[in-house]
Order: sequence, then structure tokens, then C-alpha cells
Amino acid sequence: MEIDIDRQNRLNDLLAFVYRQRDIEHGEPLKALLAVIAEQVNLVEDDISQLYDNWFIETCQDWVVPYIGELIGYQPVHEAGQPGDPTTSQGEMLNKILTPRREVANTIRNRRRKGTLALLELLAYDVAGWPARAVEFFRALGVTQSLNHLHLQRGRTTDLRRGGGINRLGGPFNPLAHTVDVRTVNSHRTQGRYSIPQVGLFAWRLKPYSVTRTPAYCIEDVGPHCYSFSVLGNNTPLFNKPVRETEPTHIAEEANLPVKIRRRAFEDRVRENGHLRVQASGAYYGEHKSLAIWAPGWPHKENIQPIPARLVIPADLSDWRYRPARDHIAVDPVLGRIAFPPSQLPKHGVRVVYHYGFSDDIGGGEYTRRLFQPNPHALFQVGEHERYRTIKEALDHWRSLHPRPTNAVIEITDSGVYREQLNIKLRTNHSLQIRAASGRRPVLRLLDWETDRPDALSVIGQSGSRFVIDGLLITGRAVHVAGELDEVTIRHSTLVPGWGLSHSCEPRRPAEPSLEIYKGVGRVTIEHSILGSIQVNQDEVRGDPLVIKIGDSIIDAVGAQREAIGAPGWPRAHAVLTLLRSTIFGQIQTNAIELAENCIFMGLVKVRRRQYGCMRFCYVTPNSRTPRRYHCQPDLVEAALKAQPDWAQLGDQEKESALENERLRVRPQFNSERYGTPTYCQIADCCADEIKRGADDESEIGVFHNLFQPQREANLRVRLDEYVQAGMQVGIIYAS
Repeated sequence: MEIDIDRQNRLNDLLAFVYRQRDIEHGEPLKALLAVIAEQVNLVEDDISQLYDNWFIETCQDWVVPYIGELIGYQPVHEAGQPGDPTTSQGEMLNKILTPRREVANTIRNRRRKGTLALLELLAYDVAGWPARAVEFFRALGVTQSLNHLHLQRGRTTDLRRGGGINRLGGPFNPLAHTVDVRTVNSHRTQGRYSIPQVGLFAWRLKPYSVTRTPAYCIEDVGPHCYSFSVLGNNTPLFNKPVRETEPTHIAEEANLPVKIRRRAFEDRVRENGHLRVQASGAYYGEHKSLAIWAPGWPHKENIQPIPARLVIPADLSDWRYRPARDHIAVDPVLGRIAFPPSQLPKHGVRVVYHYGFSDDIGGGEYTRRLFQPNPHALFQVGEHERYRTIKEALDHWRSLHPRPTNAVIEITDSGVYREQLNIKLRTNHSLQIRAASGRRPVLRLLDWETDRPDALSVIGQSGSRFVIDGLLITGRAVHVAGELDEVTIRHSTLVPGWGLSHSCEPRRPAEPSLEIYKGVGRVTIEHSILGSIQVNQDEVRGDPLVIKIGDSIIDAVGAQREAIGAPGWPRAHAVLTLLRSTIFGQIQTNAIELAENCIFMGLVKVRRRQYGCMRFCYVTPNSRTPRRYHCQPDLVEAALKAQPDWAQLGDQEKESALENERLRVRPQFNSERYGTPTYCQIADCCADEIKRGADDESEIGVFHNLFQPQREANLRVRLDEYVQAGMQVGIIYAS
């Protein structure tokens, strides 16, 4: 913690100079005494200042928000769940969702606007934090209109010549007319939409994440003119960078929401010299817009600016058959692809700016995060405009210093791609941290440098040494850790499962691990990260079990039958695991699990020491060998089924069939299980409520537990019913 020297010596500075001079002559004992008194004076002063700040909703502490809400008649939603323990970080996060500061601040204003359509969108953002668009479905009904009173903005019948309308069919921006639907929009069975009293609130849960000035990926197996926005070479839909609405009564449009960019929306038709020309839309394309492309020296040598929108042609590049004209490029925003003219290739590389969608701040990404480092430490900054251009240069300079700093931090200040082979050796009690600056996502590509031995990011440490990876995306090879390292930490990073991705997000090397740990390492901590499988090579006879703690992370072995955590050539890893709020795809074979809480295990768990540790509020694949379980699935649904009065009357085959049906019903369902897709690990709407509200605080279990999606939804539903226009029914429809 940093100490404010001026505040610490404030009382001493008030003394007359003669007393301070005499105090210096005697070794400054009076100054030391006044510093202790000043510390307590500062605490009292800060407390008085905070009491004043607590009078206002904008500056008050989180625990004060419910009390201010009570003064204005704000009522918490009991359906969302009970408040958490404010003394814990998890309870504090939950309470922020149950009593949103924004909603309390806007309560009086919202009551004055009750019944307006735009208010529903504002509620979705204030209460749940979701951007939304409110739609009155009666405006999309196909009805016979009076010639004396025409409604030109109502839905019209389908015109096959208008592809733009068909392209938006069934979504929140649907312009076409529908026949009446008698089902209600908030039905618990099947949701209806197009009826007179129905209002739909389309909510976007995926967030847009930026990627700034990073190299595009040349897909050489197709052609040197073919590029992907994603540095891994996979197809990735491009997302819109939302533009803030300026009027409170405005109904959100595509430009105001984090939507996937459609091909037709990306088109801009311009009339030039009497001819109609298609180019990229200025609403999406540009240096500070949703996407932009740089190709220095293309199409002209003096060009250093982004390729102009007039030279960008929206196109369908599904099969790479389209060939743009000379001095033009083709862009497919749905697949995230770029095509140059085959006879006019960029000679100085291609850099891109774009936005992709994901659920939360997990893995390497350009989002704000807290940085941790030892104090004191030596900082070496690496980047295109920094003193060191490569990580290896910074490492070599650190090694050459005499004496070598005990703690070193190598910080990468851009989102570039670094193709390096790193072999790091740490001395006794030394620490090294390789991290990205906050808001940056550098990529470390490990290539096949050596033909006679495997390539990896190799770290070997002596006793008491520590190594940290923070904010990186590592692809191409595994991270290899060995020696007597005291602790290895992987934080807010991605070690790409399967080492790399194909265009369809299939792993290139599914059998290969992302992290290899050899004997001597004491502890491994993984936080807010995405990793492939972990292999542990520990000596069971001579060494203690490796301590592995995983929190808010995804371990993906790219298959339920592959090992997510295990030991090559041995029945189980010599390790003790602690897993909190994580999702694991693949088998876990380990010595012991000390604690598993609010986790999803999509593969068999095989533990040697069943008498040690516990698992609580988890989903565990049937037939697993685990320590004692508490409130886990499918144990709870099986117990409830066996407690039914007619259970004893069923035959053995009927019992097994009923149990199997319940196991399948509560098996977690995901919108996607492939890394590289926007909905990766997002629990599907059709998933059982026992999973969606199966955590100890009634949130969903798994890696996105801390989003508190069930609490947000329950809170929002009650508020919508409170503020909707009389006689109308409103329902939440998830657009992402």
C-alpha cells in the first residue's frame, strides 16, 4: 500500500521551525510520534468525508444503496433471491445485482415516465445491465387498414424483391407483417409474440470486445490473398460498436446495440456519375468505428491510412470464390474474412481493428483489469513504440543487469503478435511477470523452431521463484513449467485449447496439452482464464502433491473422453485441486479434490482419496468417483425421484429408465462448446433450472456464475410488470 508522505507529516509541518530543528538534532523522535498521531487523524478525517459522500447515490458506498432506496420507496425484488454476505467479495457482487445503483438513482424519474416504451429499454440497462430494444408486436400484425387512416410504419407483407426485410425476419428489427399469435409473450411453455397486447424486450447479453491494430491471419492453404480478422484463423462474426443514444425517448436501432453485423447492413449504396456503387457502410467501417483495415503501401505506396470505405466491398466469402476488382478488397462481416485481389497482394502486412462478442471478462482480451506486481520491482515495457521491441530483448536486458533485480515485470503495451521462443530460467527467490497492459491483448505465437525437440514456452525456476502470466493469448504450443518454482500464476489469459483453431473453430491439435507441469513446482493458480488440458508430472514417492487452484476459468480438453487434468502414462495426477466457479470439459484424474464449488464437470471425475475434501453445488458426470458431495446434480434429482411414493412399485428397468431421463434432463446444455465462438460456454435457455439456479446463491453454476444472470432476469421481470403500460404484457427475449 502506498503511503502519502505529505499527510503523514502534516502535524509535524505545523510545528515552529525551531522545534523541528531541535527534533532533527535528537534523531526526530517527535516527528515519529506525530506521524503516528497523524495516521489516526487521517482515518477520522477520511471517515467524516465518507459520511458526507454517503448522502448521495452517486458517491455512496455499496452498502448504503439499499438504505437510500428505502427513503424513496424502492422495493427490492424477493424473487431474485436473498442478499449475500456484504463482508465477502461474492456477497458484495450479488448485492450490486439485487439492488442496482443505477435503478435506485433513476427510480423517481422512471415513475414519471411509467408506461412509455423507451422506459423498458432503460430499465433493462439499469436493472440487468443489458442493452435492449422494446418492440410493440401489434405494429407487426397484418391487418386491413382503412384508406382514410393509413399507418405507413406498420408491418407490410413480404416482398421477395426486398432482401433487407427478409434478412431481418423474426428478429427485433423485423419490418414484415405477421398473422396473429394467441400465445402470451411471457409464457413458461412456448413464447408467443405477434398479438395486440404483447410487447417484447429483446436483450443482448453478449458484450462487444475490441481488438486494436492487430495483424490479420493469412490463410495460406486457401490463397495468399485470403485473410481472417481473427489472429487464430477461425471464422469470427464481427460485432457492432454501439453508439450511445442521445434522446431518452429514442428506441434503440442496430447502431445502438452490440449486434452481429449483417452483410446487408454493412452495405452502403452510393450513386456516382449516374451509376449505383456498393461500398462499406460508414456507420460500421472507419478508424474509430466497429472495424477498420490497414494495409501499408496498398493500393498505393504512399498510403498509410486505413483503406477507405469506398474501396471496401461487402461480400459473401463463404467459399472464397468472390474476387474483388483491382484496388478494392472484399469483407465478409458474418465470417470475419477479407479478400484482396489475387494479382494485387499487400506486401507490408495487414492490420485490423474489429469487435468480437463474448459473455464476460475471461481469458486474454482488451478489457480493464487490475494489475498486481511485487514491490519493489523493475518494469520493462515491450511494444512497437517502446524501448524493447520483443519480449526476448527485455529478458536479455534483465539478465544482464548487475545486480539482477529480484522482481521483474515485462509489460506488453500493444495488441500485437509476438513470434518468439522463450526459455526462462529463474534464480532463487526471483520472480518474473509477463503481462499485458490493462486494455491490451497481445498474442504470443509459439512456432515450431526446433526439429529435434518439442517447442514450448519453457520456464525453469529454482527454490522460492515465482512466475506469472497475465493478460496474454498463447497459441501454437504449450507452456512448459519445471524446477522448484514456488508458485505459477496464470491470470486473465488464454492458452488456446488444441494449440490452434481451424476455420470452423475445430482444434488443430486436440490431443495436446496447454500446460505441462513437471516435478518440483509447489503451487499453480489459474484465475479468469481459458486453458486446454493440464498435464502434471509429479513424483508421487519423493514429492508432495502439486496444489492447483482454479477459479472463474474454463479447462477445455476439447472432448469429454480426453483428460482435462491428468498425468501422462499414470492413472492419475499427483495433485490436490481446488475448483471454484469453473467449467471443465474432459476427465479429471487426480489424487484429491480439496474443494469444488459451483462448478460444472462435463467428464468423469476420478479421485483417489475420496475421504478427503468435498464437492458442493456442482454438476458431476454420473459414475464419477469423488469425495463426499453436497447439493450436487444429478444427485438431488435422483434423490427426489426415489422419494416419490410409487417408486417402490416400479420394476428395475423402469427405475433405471426414469433415473436416466432425469440425468439427461439436468445435464448442462451450452449454446456452444467450441472455443472461438461468441457463445462459448454460455448456458442455453433450454437448460434445466437446476443448473441455471443451482449455485449456493441461486445463480448459475459454472464459469459465468458471477454474472448472476438468473437474478438479473428475475429482477428485470418484476420491474417490467411494474412499469409496463396498463393492459399490455411484456416478455424478455434473448437476442444473444
